[in-house]
Amino acid sequence: MHAIAFNHGWSYRHLNSDEPFTPVTVPHDAMLAEPRSPFAASGLNSGWFEGRDYEYVKRFTPDASLAGSSMILEFEGVYHNAEVWVNGEQAAFRPYGYTNFTVDVTDRFVAGSENEVRVIARNADQPNSRWYSGAGIYRPVTLWTAPREHIALDGVTVQTLSIGTALDIDGGVPEPARVRFTVETTASGTVSVEIAAADPLSDIAAVVPSVGEPVGEVDWGSDVPKIVGNAVVVDGKAVIELDIPNPRLWSLDEPNLYTARIRYTAADDPDVGAAEVAGSPDIATAATPATTDATTVTFGIRELAWGSEGFKINGKRVIIQGACIHHDNGVLGACAYADAEERKLALMKANGYNAIRSAHNPCSKALLDAADRLGMLVMDEYIDHWYIHKTQHDYVDYFDEWWRRDLTDMVVKDRNHPSVVLYSTGNEVGETAQPRGIKLTREMTDFLHGLDPTRPVTCGINIFFNFLTSIGIGQYSDKKAAKEAAAAERRREAGDLHSLEDKHTAVGSEFFNNLAGLLGAGFMKTMATLPFCDWATRGAFANMDVAGYNYGIKRYAHDLRKYPRRLILGSETFCSDAYRFREFAKRHPRVIGDFVWAGMDYMGETGIGSWEYEDYAPLRIGYGWLTAGSGRVDLSGRALGEALYTRVALESGRDADGGVDRGPYLAVCPVNHTGDKHSPSAWKMSNAIDSWAWNGCDGRRANVEVYARAVSVALLVNGREVGRKRLRGGLRGDCIARFACTWEPGEVTAVSYDADGREIGRRSLHSAGDRTELRAAVEWPTATAMTMTAGADGSAAVADDAVAVRPGHLAFVRVRYTDDHGVTKPLERGIVHAEVAGGTLLGYGSAAPHNPGSFLDADSDTYYGETLAVVQVPESAASGDVVTVTFTDDAGHGTTLTIPVA
Repeated sequence: MHAIAFNHGWSYRHLNSDEPFTPVTVPHDAMLAEPRSPFAASGLNSGWFEGRDYEYVKRFTPDASLAGSSMILEFEGVYHNAEVWVNGEQAAFRPYGYTNFTVDVTDRFVAGSENEVRVIARNADQPNSRWYSGAGIYRPVTLWTAPREHIALDGVTVQTLSIGTALDIDGGVPEPARVRFTVETTASGTVSVEIAAADPLSDIAAVVPSVGEPVGEVDWGSDVPKIVGNAVVVDGKAVIELDIPNPRLWSLDEPNLYTARIRYTAADDPDVGAAEVAGSPDIATAATPATTDATTVTFGIRELAWGSEGFKINGKRVIIQGACIHHDNGVLGACAYADAEERKLALMKANGYNAIRSAHNPCSKALLDAADRLGMLVMDEYIDHWYIHKTQHDYVDYFDEWWRRDLTDMVVKDRNHPSVVLYSTGNEVGETAQPRGIKLTREMTDFLHGLDPTRPVTCGINIFFNFLTSIGIGQYSDKKAAKEAAAAERRREAGDLHSLEDKHTAVGSEFFNNLAGLLGAGFMKTMATLPFCDWATRGAFANMDVAGYNYGIKRYAHDLRKYPRRLILGSETFCSDAYRFREFAKRHPRVIGDFVWAGMDYMGETGIGSWEYEDYAPLRIGYGWLTAGSGRVDLSGRALGEALYTRVALESGRDADGGVDRGPYLAVCPVNHTGDKHSPSAWKMSNAIDSWAWNGCDGRRANVEVYARAVSVALLVNGREVGRKRLRGGLRGDCIARFACTWEPGEVTAVSYDADGREIGRRSLHSAGDRTELRAAVEWPTATAMTMTAGADGSAAVADDAVAVRPGHLAFVRVRYTDDHGVTKPLERGIVHAEVAGGTLLGYGSAAPHNPGSFLDADSDTYYGETLAVVQVPESAASGDVVTVTFTDDAGHGTTLTIPVA
C-alpha cells in the first residue's frame, strides 16, 4: 500500500464550543495548551493540567486517480475515546488512547471531491491516568491507498525460523538463516519477495503462484537465497521460506537490517503470464505480470531463546539492562515526533542501557524504528490496569470488551521489529492476586502466543502490593478511585485554595509513593520477602513465560531455589540496586534482566522521584510541580550522577580501546545546599551532578561521589589527596565511594586503582571562571553550525558547534550559563527569552520538577544553569537556508545560534 502523510491541514477547538478553529499540524498535544490549576481533578497525576474534550477537522480532496482504490486511514494514537467521523457519519470509535487503529474510508471518501474528516478526542473525564497523558491526535496519521485487491495493511509478517548452528573458527555469524514471510492479501494472486541489505548482498526474488499451487525448490545458485519447501498461497496468505547464506544478524552491537519489497498481482489480472500461474521455476523466461500492489518491510534476522541458560539472542546470552520510559517527550508533551523518539532512545543507550520498557502502554512506530536502527531491546507493554480502577475514569470500563483487539493491533504493528523481545500484559495489576486475575493472566499469555509465538510474555507485578490486594487492602480499588475523584470534585466546588492542602488526603498511588518516600527504597523490597507475598503471586507467575518482579530483588535468590523453572525479570527496580542486580545476574542466568524506574524523567506523577530544595520548589508536593523527577536523565536529556553510576554498575560503557568502561566518574551534590532539607523520595539515590562549578561556596562541605569498578579510589582537590576508599565487590558490594571535602575553586579529581595499587583511571571536574556568558548549541542531532556568544559587557565570540538539520526535522538546543571556557555554572539563574526566525519553537523549558510555567511560552527559567529549546525547520526549507534562534535575559546576556538547513 502507498502511504500519504495525513498530518497537515488540521484545525481544532474545544468540543461543543463556538470557538474559532485553530490550525495545527499533527502530532498535536492539546492538553499542553490547557491551563494548570490547583483545583484540576487530575491533580498530581497530570501535573495539574485541566482536562477538556476536543474536535479536530481536516478537509481533504483525494486525487481523481484514486477513484475505485482502497483507502485506509491509520491513527497511531488519539487520547482518548476517539470518534472518527467522515463526511458527517461516524466511521469508528476506539477507546484506548495508546493504540493505533485504522478506519476503512474506501466507500466514504469521494475521489476528486472535498471530504471532511472529524475526530473527537475526549479528556474531560478526569482523572483518567496516573501520569500526564496528553490529549488529542498526538501521534501521526497516514492515509494508505492501494488497488481494491492488494496486500493487507500490516499484512506482512517476517519471522526468523533459524540461524543455523555452525560458527566459523573466529566466532562469526552462523549460516545460513531461514526466514519466513507470511503475506496476507485481499484476494488470491501472485506474491514475490525481493530482499536487499546495506552490505553487498544479491537481491532475492521469490515468486509464489496463486490458487494454492505448491512450489518446489527453486535455486538461483550458491550466492543467493532460495525458496525451500512448499510455499503456497492459501486463503489470501502466501507463506514463503528463504534460506539466506551468510546473513548479517541483528544484535545489540550490530543492528543489521534488511528491507524486503513485497509485490502482489491479482490472480485474475489479464497481464499475468501462464508461467507464473503454473509455478514455473524458469523465472528468467517467465512473462512479467504488472504489479497490482507493493509494500516494503524492514526487518532484522535474529533468534530469541529463553530458558535455564538465560535470555539469548542469536545463541548468546544477553543480560537485559533496561530503563522504563513514559510516552511523553518532555517540553514537547505527548507529541510523538520521530526525532524526539529517536533522541530519547539514543540518550538511554549513551547512558548504558540496552533496553527500554514502554511504560505502561504500546509505544509509537517511530520509537520502534529507532530501536531497530540503534540496537535497543524493547519490552512492549500493553496497559497499566485490567478490571480494577486505578483512577476513576481510566480504561477499566472498556477493558473486557477491547483487550483482545488492543493486543492484536499492538502485535500486528510491532511483530516485525527485531528490537521487540518481550510482551508485557500489564503493570502492577493487583488483579493477579485474585482467582479471576490469575485466569486472565493465562488467557492473555495464550492469546499473545497465538498472535506471536516467537517472544516471551511477562507482566510487571508489585509483589508486596499483590499481597495487600489479596487481603482486601490493596493500593488500588474501585472504591479508592471513586473516593479520589469525589474529593477532587469537592475541592473544585469549594474553590478554597487555603483549605485545599489542609483537607487533601492521599489515596492510591499518591499514598504509597509518599509512604515509600518516607520509609526509603528498602521498604517495598523488604516487605516483598514476606511468605504471604509468594503466595499472592505464584499463581500469576506460573501463567506467564517470565515472572516480572517490581521491586522484588530481595526475593531473587529464594525464588530461584524454590521455583527451578522460573525466569525472573526485574520489571521495575530502584537505581541503587543496579550493581547488585548486575552481579547477581552474572551468576544466575535465570535472572534475565532489569528495568530501572525511570530512565528519563517524565511529566505527571509529580515529585515521586525528586530531591528538591526550597530555592526551586516548595518541599510539599502540590500545585506547581510538573514532573516526577524520577529519571536518571532529566526532562531536558541531561545525564545526572545516577546515570554515571548505572553506567559503571552495569558495565555498559566502552572505553577508548573498546573494553568495558570501569570509570572512574564523579559527581557532586549541590554544595550550596549541603545539609539542607529536601523533598523525600525512594526513587532517587543521589542528587549529585557532574559539576565542580559551585562558585561562591568557598569553605562549605562538598559531598562527592565516585563511581568506579576498581579495588580502591582516591579523591584529589587541586592535586591534594583528601581521601581514599576501598571498594567492596561481589553481591554485597557496590561501585560507589562517597567523600566529604571542603569546596574550593580549581579542580577535583577521582583516581582509581587495581589490586596492586596501580592507577587504572582518572577523571576531573573544574570550577568556573568569574565571567558569565549565555551559550546555546544544537545537542541533537550532531553536526556543525556557528554560535555567537555575548557576555554582559556585549563582547562576542564564536562558541559551540551545532548542527545542520533537514527540512521538517527538529533541533534540540541546549542553553547554558557558562564561563568563558564553556564550563556550565549551575548556580546562575535567569529567565531566558527565545526568539526564532525561519523556524518554529515547538517547546521550551527547563528540567525543573517544580515548574508553574508552560513549555509553549517563549520564556523559560533555567534549572541548575540550563534550559532546552526544540526548534522545527520548515518542511519547505531548502539546503542553504538557515534558522536563527536568539536567547536573551534581563541581565544583558545573549546568544544567537544559526542552524543551517541540510
